[in-house]
Amino acid sequence: MSKRKVVTFFCKQCGYETPRWEGKCPACQEWDALVEAPDQTERKPGRRGARRDSSLAARGAGSAPKPLHEHARERLPRIPVPIGECQRVLGGGIVPGGSVLVGGEPGIGKSTLMLQLLGALAGSAGPDGKATWLYITGEEAPSQIAERGLRLSHPPSAKNGFQSERLKLVSETDLATILDLLESEHPQVAVVDSIQTLRNAQIPSAPGSIPQVRECAMDLVDAARRLNTTIFMVGHVTKDGTLAGPRALEHVVDTVLSFEGETRLDLRCLRATKNRFGRTDEVGFFEMTPTGLVEVPDPSAALLDGDNAADKGPGSAIGALCEGTRVLLVELQGLTVPVPGGGSPRRRASGLDVNRLAQLLAVLETRAGVPFGGLDVFASAAGGFTVEEPAADLPLALALASIATNRPVREGLVAAGEVGLGGEIRPVPRLEARVSEAARLGFKTLLLPARGRTAIPAQMHGVKILRARTLREALALGLA
Repeated sequence: MSKRKVVTFFCKQCGYETPRWEGKCPACQEWDALVEAPDQTERKPGRRGARRDSSLAARGAGSAPKPLHEHARERLPRIPVPIGECQRVLGGGIVPGGSVLVGGEPGIGKSTLMLQLLGALAGSAGPDGKATWLYITGEEAPSQIAERGLRLSHPPSAKNGFQSERLKLVSETDLATILDLLESEHPQVAVVDSIQTLRNAQIPSAPGSIPQVRECAMDLVDAARRLNTTIFMVGHVTKDGTLAGPRALEHVVDTVLSFEGETRLDLRCLRATKNRFGRTDEVGFFEMTPTGLVEVPDPSAALLDGDNAADKGPGSAIGALCEGTRVLLVELQGLTVPVPGGGSPRRRASGLDVNRLAQLLAVLETRAGVPFGGLDVFASAAGGFTVEEPAADLPLALALASIATNRPVREGLVAAGEVGLGGEIRPVPRLEARVSEAARLGFKTLLLPARGRTAIPAQMHGVKILRARTLREALALGLA
């Protein structure tokens, strides 16, 4: 008797699974995003099913429901991370049994970050520690990883380098072999680089396909929870997010970290986009050097390039933006050029949401009288940083109005505020922290919404506070 074929469709953007094809994904609403997975026949229970059955049998009565306070006593303490920026983004340390997905474009430095993290953990454990740390590579030969480890052995920010013999390295892509390694070695932290290279023999599709990635990731998450081993999975992301789709894994893992930055620049940003054990808007900053990644203790100064007093002319404004528990000063830039040949105007954004940019241009033209209909508009956040906070609306509006009217922003001005569709400036949180950061870097004026969630004086830490109720008022106060 022939085996029945199982046909499944996956969304290449978000990983949504459905038994039939549809023109638009019901989950993420993307058109033409559903693709057919390779034909899969109903297979006998494989290694994964056997492992689940054995783990349930091993737990026995432990699988029965218990009072909440009894489960709370089973929690293990976090593992401290010697790298402060990683400690911040992870929410205070590594959670035993957790699973972390580290995504980013190829060549951004994910492997360097993971190897440096494991080396710092192994070195900080001391010579008498019993824990092991395992690095599983499926993309490079062990000799290549070892050569990189020698370069990272004495970076300026490392505390103990790579002197520990408990940092183990293996090259493997077969999922069953990797699960056996986790069982036998029982490492405290393991890194799988990358999830796209793993292969489950029970699934008849190529490594890197969505079925392979999903199944391998779920098996690794199960093993992490069963063994109380923290597993970091590295995933590559292309511009459209279609390569093996780390987006399809976001609901499987506990934490999702995005490693961002321009590959041609030295500054890197580690951002938590999902974290079941901490804040989801926390960021950490690193600088890529020949000896590895070095923590950036003052990211505001790095993003501003230490030049807050120079007259950069029209089209540049500084925003005081909250990212997690810290305030960053980010330079936002705008540029306009006439549309050639009377065609349709273009809207381009780098490090900013292009839809938010189009909305802001419409408000500027309708509520403040700044015309953009016949202009191509380009906007960017300097330094390769990705801006997500709505408080960036006001400094971006100042930069765009500045270049469109050829009027520079007032010297020494920092701005923060959300712009509504009616042209009103909406309040933003943590005003005192924004004022303190502006004062620390030598700025003298801060433009804020007239309505604030907390009351602050007109002069604070040597910074003059300007208030604006509408976008038109803000342009009158902020432009020279």
